Amino acid sequence: MNKATTPVWPGRPYPLGASWDGEGVNFAVFSAHAEQVSLCLFDPKGRHEIAQIPLREQTGQVWHGYLPEARPGLLYGYRVQGPYQPEAGHRFNAHKLLLDPYAKAIVGQIQWSDAQFGYRIGHRSEDLSFNTRNSAPGMPRCQVADPAFMWGDDRPPRIPWHDTLIYELHVRGFTMRHPDVPPHLRGTYAGLGCGPVIDYLKALGVTTVELLPVHYFVDERHLLDRGLRNYWGYSPLGYFAPDPRYAATDHPVSEFKSMVRSLHSAGIEVLLDVVYNHTAEGNQFGPTLSFRGLDNAVYYRLSPEHPRYTMDYTGCGNTLNTAHPQVLQLVMDSLRYWVQEMHVDGFRFDLAAALARGADGEVDQAGTFMDVVHQDPVLAQVKLIAEPWDVGEHGYQVGQFPASWSEWNGKYRDVVRDYWRGEGGLIGELAYRLTGSADLYQHNGRRPCASINFITAHDGFTLYDLVSFNERHNEANGENNQDGESHNRSWNCGAEGDTEDPEILALRLHQRRNLLATLLLSQGIPMLQAGDEVGRTQRGNNNAYCQDNALSWLDWDLAWLPENSELLMFTQRLVRLRREHPTFRRRHYFRGIHGDGVRDILWFNPDGREIDDDEWSHDYARCLGLYLPGNALGDWDERGHALEDDDFLLLFNAHHEEIPFVLPILRDDAMFEVLVDTALPHGQPTEGFGHPSEEPYPTKGRSLVLLKHRRQPVSLSG
Repeated sequence: MNKATTPVWPGRPYPLGASWDGEGVNFAVFSAHAEQVSLCLFDPKGRHEIAQIPLREQTGQVWHGYLPEARPGLLYGYRVQGPYQPEAGHRFNAHKLLLDPYAKAIVGQIQWSDAQFGYRIGHRSEDLSFNTRNSAPGMPRCQVADPAFMWGDDRPPRIPWHDTLIYELHVRGFTMRHPDVPPHLRGTYAGLGCGPVIDYLKALGVTTVELLPVHYFVDERHLLDRGLRNYWGYSPLGYFAPDPRYAATDHPVSEFKSMVRSLHSAGIEVLLDVVYNHTAEGNQFGPTLSFRGLDNAVYYRLSPEHPRYTMDYTGCGNTLNTAHPQVLQLVMDSLRYWVQEMHVDGFRFDLAAALARGADGEVDQAGTFMDVVHQDPVLAQVKLIAEPWDVGEHGYQVGQFPASWSEWNGKYRDVVRDYWRGEGGLIGELAYRLTGSADLYQHNGRRPCASINFITAHDGFTLYDLVSFNERHNEANGENNQDGESHNRSWNCGAEGDTEDPEILALRLHQRRNLLATLLLSQGIPMLQAGDEVGRTQRGNNNAYCQDNALSWLDWDLAWLPENSELLMFTQRLVRLRREHPTFRRRHYFRGIHGDGVRDILWFNPDGREIDDDEWSHDYARCLGLYLPGNALGDWDERGHALEDDDFLLLFNAHHEEIPFVLPILRDDAMFEVLVDTALPHGQPTEGFGHPSEEPYPTKGRSLVLLKHRRQPVSLSG
């Protein structure tokens, strides 16, 4: 191995990573406790380690050097010498090839063996032992990336929050079975950016796609041993590199950029689901792949009393130490890179409460991480969404994030699910969820867009499974059906799983219409899980994180089934309705939620009377109506003109029997127009859209109805 003939100049400590300047490549990597850092170079095919170059320069704990003859495409990694003292938190082992945390491209996948572990597996001293096996033969390689790309006139769509419709999808699973995507592009960035996919998204009315993790991630050894994969990608190792498994070419960076450019040209934003709370290296028994070997005591939160052990606020074995300035810089540099260089439009932060934990381990929403994000001029221009919980003490933080953040509203999901499966006593809380959850977000000046409303997501049942299964069916995961959530708030409508009973099948379709209509007519930002609109199923598996197969992939043949084709058209119609009527996209909260004060919303019981305070808590209450006057929006368009809309009456009946709903007489119009009735085939009347105002509306059991009065100036003051 050549250690001397490759020329190396001192280089610079910034930027971190491998940076090509047109003449050579600068390498810079952080380690506070290392004794020596060596840059390892590989032949073009990555088979042989052809040089180890000690980085002799160290500036502010950053080791750096410059190779004047290096070019993009060069494969590299690091070896780091230092103390191996697990009981003091140090796990340096120069026998392990390490990935650069700032690598912009990573080639290959881990070929698991005991060599990737810093200790000798099975040794009586466990992780206190020392493993001298060379891990390089089974490790992926970092690659120097060429940043050049012709973006043309690409620009961010900058969809206003109140106009946003998020569509959560998996890059691979969304197109693997798409008949109109060329076979060689299926499951790739290029496939997601091709014409048939974009046409579908536009026809559905999607404004924003949220991609499950695309940062370079690891398939855990125990999954591969069972013939499974980490399909979701929540096992990150490279926070700057798009995973090459989703690339149709050998150039995942440029392919990802091309995908973003294509989606932007169609007016569609791209959000990334990012996992900065933990890495693939796990707990003290995990492998040494990157951060652990570079500086375990810095990158991870360790037990103050016993630094041999990692603090686990994530359920994944470790937690990144964002309380340390260098780790915080890593996260911020990564976020800015994806915005500035990859042109993404925002992020959904997995287990975001873990990022807000301070040095003492307590969640601090006014702490350093939140402050740094808040003041950053790049991140101030993109969408920030928190999954507002982790698994640690006081980790449930729904409603607690700062003013610049939106949040996945888990309470919305739970209440809407419970309401439509028939639980009583929920109309009071349902009212808050339908109107943007002011009880959760208004306290610190946030608006309805702080609430990301969802009923299903990647984690849990699909919409079809939510109305088809009472219990999880995760046997395929190989964990004896013990993994995944056991309390799903689901209802199988009378039979578990597959059935040919026409009444049960009709009820399931009816319930899917109820849930979709509730989601798309609620204040806040709706998020659809990809495929829910066409009957995607995981056969009752509510934790398909390891199923990279037809169980998880969207089966596009489902869209051709009559009931799913009908549901797709129903969904498209609801999306258009939401887009065309600002009533359902309010930028501000209602001023009189329970009928007091300014009459911008009125609540009614089935007798046509306004709901009084006592009725909100009745255990038997499963029916309510809300009237939304279109001349009381109190909002303006982008040019400052006052907005008005039609008047709408929403009727909800989760009772199993029909309830005649006496319609409130607030206008002289003789007729309401029936826009939505989830009890009817296709969710609307096929003819005769009118209903006399003076006649009670026959609200069928388990149904949602939307009635409209066309715009007409009226006075609705109390």
